[in-house]
Amino acid sequence: MNIPELTLPQMLRQRAQTDADRVAIRQKDFGIWKPTNWAGFDLRASHFGLGLVALGLPRGGHMGVIAENRIEWVIAQMGAGLVGAVTVGVYPTSPTPEVAYVVGHADIEIMVCEDQEQTDKVLEALEQLPRLKKIIVMETKGLRSFAPAQRALIASFDEVEKLGAQAASQAPIDEALARQTLDDIGLMIYTSGSTGAPKGAMISWRNIRGVVPGIAQRLGLSRDSRHLSYLPLCHVAEQMLTTFCPIYLGAQIHFGESIRTVQEDLREVAPNMFLGVPRIWEKLHASINIKMQETGSLRQALYHRALAACAPLAEKPRSSWSLSERLAQAASYWLVFRALQNFIGLRDVHVALTGAAPIPPDVVRYFRSIGVPLIEVYGLTESSGMVTGHELHKVVVGTVGPPIRGLDWRVADNGEFQIKGDMVFAGYYKNPEATAQSIQNGWLHTGDVVREEQGQLKIVDRLKDIMITAGGKNLTPSEIENTMKGSPYIKECIIVAEGRKFVSALVQIDLETVGKWAEARRLPFTHFRSLVETPAVRELINSEIAQGNERLAQVSRIRKFHLLTKELDHDDGEVTATMKVKRSSIYKTYAVEIDALYQ
Repeated sequence: MNIPELTLPQMLRQRAQTDADRVAIRQKDFGIWKPTNWAGFDLRASHFGLGLVALGLPRGGHMGVIAENRIEWVIAQMGAGLVGAVTVGVYPTSPTPEVAYVVGHADIEIMVCEDQEQTDKVLEALEQLPRLKKIIVMETKGLRSFAPAQRALIASFDEVEKLGAQAASQAPIDEALARQTLDDIGLMIYTSGSTGAPKGAMISWRNIRGVVPGIAQRLGLSRDSRHLSYLPLCHVAEQMLTTFCPIYLGAQIHFGESIRTVQEDLREVAPNMFLGVPRIWEKLHASINIKMQETGSLRQALYHRALAACAPLAEKPRSSWSLSERLAQAASYWLVFRALQNFIGLRDVHVALTGAAPIPPDVVRYFRSIGVPLIEVYGLTESSGMVTGHELHKVVVGTVGPPIRGLDWRVADNGEFQIKGDMVFAGYYKNPEATAQSIQNGWLHTGDVVREEQGQLKIVDRLKDIMITAGGKNLTPSEIENTMKGSPYIKECIIVAEGRKFVSALVQIDLETVGKWAEARRLPFTHFRSLVETPAVRELINSEIAQGNERLAQVSRIRKFHLLTKELDHDDGEVTATMKVKRSSIYKTYAVEIDALYQ
């Protein structure tokens, strides 16, 4: 695939000239999908960029965005890029201390906030943010309640666009684009901070351009691709499918009304590609499980028969299906799976992705069995996105496929996956020590242990997470945890084994599926804790762990477990904004319960 030697903002300008009338973005407002063509996208971004210049944002300055996914997010991002500034995303679920850390550490001068809730977080931390000059707010409802001094800091998104539209000339953009090079920094993406303070990964335009051809080729993306953008845009996975690939390829992006309307939006958009983190796939799996529990016995029988017939096809290339297998799949599709695909809004998908964290292999097999072409991909913030992924018709469940084109790679003596190429990030902002540890002689040390299986890469675990038992056995906790999370009744499983005589676990139930299970058996409960403390629920989880143990080596089997009486919470520091478990924090919080497992 031939990608022009242009930065992303330069490519947007070219796209506006060559595909002016083609629809670039559709945004749903009050139930209506409103289109914006490439010329309109470029024009609004230009106006916003000129507005930023008028507010005093210099070339190379840092603009932050804290909002759910919407057209204003990418207009702000590309507007900043058009005038040579850098965009920094902040998770909208972050509490004030996390927002203050990122905004302060990133030296953000102008902050774009979605609404009063997000604006309040920034204003609460104002004393810690001496470089902040202006706050731009997308939805202005409730802003009149601010004190006059605070109100003076605030401008509406519309006001900034109008300010740019009234600019005397486009000269600032023309000059910035003429001077812009592929080695300029375009984005800063903060890591999840699962083992310490988040680090700001600097992503250059070259990194972005370098990763696009391999992603597009592996996933079969083109200008006809349609994607619903809903995962946080401050994460590299959503950036690669909402801005990187669409702008270079000319593909179409959809923004729904809210993160809460994703399933309805999927049915309306009918995207032909879809990205879901493991928790999304686990929730979809659970929702289908609940739906089937509520249906009649005939439908349940048809469903289980169709699943059994198509399960062997999950990893078998379509080209090698026998006539009887084709007939079985066709019958299963029309009788059962078509309705399920409509229910989750993925009937037209030609490629579905899971990434960003490990996923239970049984979940991948399940969706492939019902006809959703789910593949597993792998990448990091520091690799500017996906660098390995299954080929569409060659899937080995439990692996993350072969590396994409344009990537040099090797496996170190300790099993660590190391990569080199244009997609390797420029370094961590204000952290040369961490950069030097991460990039050595041009090679990015990913920190992930891999091994090859059938010509594809399998992520064993994080190098730092490998555990050694008291008996000297090496364990990979993610393998054990993902086996258990294949159960629709288990939402989280955190393994304890380092220096211990045997493997134990902290287990969090899935409230929705276990709740439905309890209701079907007329077991009374009032809240999460009362459900967990129901003896029958412990028996249920015990049987699910026993089933999982049968698929594990003897040394890896869970011998004891503790059921958590509350859900793990971001605000309590137990999980990151991307819902990654903070092991050290959880081990500290539940030290008494863990010790009790070994008494």
